[in-house]
Amino acid sequence: MTLDEIIKSRRDTRHFTNDTIPDEVIQKALQAGHCAPSVGLTDATKYYLIKSAEIKKAVKELFLDYDHKASNLTDDELQKTQYKALKLEAIEEAPLGLVICYDRSVLNNFTIGTVGSNEAIKFSAVCAAQNIWLSLTEQGYSMGWVSIINYYQFKLLLGLPENIEPLGYFCVGKPATNYNNQPMLQQLNWKQKQENPHVEEILFSTPVSVPDSLRVTTQLHTDDSAISEALQQEIDNKTKPLGSLGVLESLAKQIGIVFQTLEPKITKPNIVVFAADHGIANHGVSAYPQDVTRQMVNNFLEGGAAINVFCRQNNIELTIVDAGVNYDFPTNINLVSAKIGKGTQSFLHGPAMSQTELDLCFVKGAAIVNSIFETGCNCIGFGEMGIGNTSTASILMSILLQLPIEDCIGKGTGANDEKLIQKQNILKNALGNYRGSDDLQSKLAYFGGFEIMQMTGGMLQAKENNMLILVDGFICTVAFLIAYKMNPSVKENAIFCHSSAEKGHQKILDYLNVQPLLQLDLRLGEGTGCAVAFPIIQSAVCFLNEMASFESAGISKK
Repeated sequence: MTLDEIIKSRRDTRHFTNDTIPDEVIQKALQAGHCAPSVGLTDATKYYLIKSAEIKKAVKELFLDYDHKASNLTDDELQKTQYKALKLEAIEEAPLGLVICYDRSVLNNFTIGTVGSNEAIKFSAVCAAQNIWLSLTEQGYSMGWVSIINYYQFKLLLGLPENIEPLGYFCVGKPATNYNNQPMLQQLNWKQKQENPHVEEILFSTPVSVPDSLRVTTQLHTDDSAISEALQQEIDNKTKPLGSLGVLESLAKQIGIVFQTLEPKITKPNIVVFAADHGIANHGVSAYPQDVTRQMVNNFLEGGAAINVFCRQNNIELTIVDAGVNYDFPTNINLVSAKIGKGTQSFLHGPAMSQTELDLCFVKGAAIVNSIFETGCNCIGFGEMGIGNTSTASILMSILLQLPIEDCIGKGTGANDEKLIQKQNILKNALGNYRGSDDLQSKLAYFGGFEIMQMTGGMLQAKENNMLILVDGFICTVAFLIAYKMNPSVKENAIFCHSSAEKGHQKILDYLNVQPLLQLDLRLGEGTGCAVAFPIIQSAVCFLNEMASFESAGISKK
């Protein structure tokens, strides 16, 4: 067969004969896979052969579990019946199982071709899979790709280490049919494949439009004297000595002023965790490799992180946002996709992002907060996740407060003293290399992080929607500081939940002249400080709404 004939006759096979596969056929196919593109010559693609009937049976059970879930995704009964009639795997029938994987640990070192997209190693593995498929087809054999499985359980079943990521399970053998020379799903009238590929030429790009509310630079202030006086009188008239509830009293008054009522209520509280990667992380400023961002997002989605625990404890909704993680997450998971890019570029020698990307961050962050507001939420907390983002936040703090970088740098999530000195030198060099304009927007684009700027846009929108804004630790407070520089009135709605163990955090709180609720030496991020402080915020609302007055309780004030 010619190459064109091989390509056209390749099928995703689900029906196999019982014929065994000669070793030389497999070796030739795997060698074809080995000849596929390998980004940076990493040789990150790995192969695992499965002949064990016991393992095949266990994989089949994983498939059946997810296949049942898949069929329930449609409410169309005819479509559901058609789906159940499809043969989507031959895990136990095929003589050989093949698991094609890629090794993410190669990303712990600088790899040519992965800047801007760590997923290039996955794409290399997909190219290898296609080469194997074509080689098998040329030799009279075929393969079927099974992806309807829980990949986490699949890895546990096979004993694959954390750094090894499977593309799926591939059934290999001699095909029992040619499916009338067309894709099986097309033969069974599930769907018709387009006759020709979709092709279009991009002639121009549409500029991002940023709402005026996200570009405010002047103080917006309303006269709150009447409601403030009424709230103070209400608080002082509770059955307690004046001021005896301390910070709870000032908190209750602030919340009442924000909501313009003597009986404020917090509805559908939500903490939003924005996650993104940072190009500066490639220079060793963090104690952890960049891939931990992706791992932690998966942990959030599986409910196993600290923020998940505290949100469950306090009945807070949790929203996870991919603002720019260097990974392609599946589309059928509970993750808000607001990806600007697969991580920023390193600002050591050039800009982290373009002005257009900065504007897009503000727009996307605002849209996310607005969609949460429309569910009835009036109290929103901000959290973040991103390896290297303390470096980004430290530089932004230095610029915004005009402080030496040494006064702004901390250990992040666990850097030792040696790593801290290295981090300080890198960031000092980055600041020295800046040759851009002196305006704030130019510096935000040059040194910013996707998740930090989306939080800023979200906070400005939360102010626009008159929501309570819960601010977490160092990185979130830097995002708030940017929002404050753009619209100082955002401070009226903000509650600063704790003072972080990160070096620069208290300096920003002092600059803003605000008092944090807690001092617990937290430095985790994720919005954990917001979740832990939330019961205190609720206590302030509860005493204002439910505590008896001297008059109602019949108690003398003196």
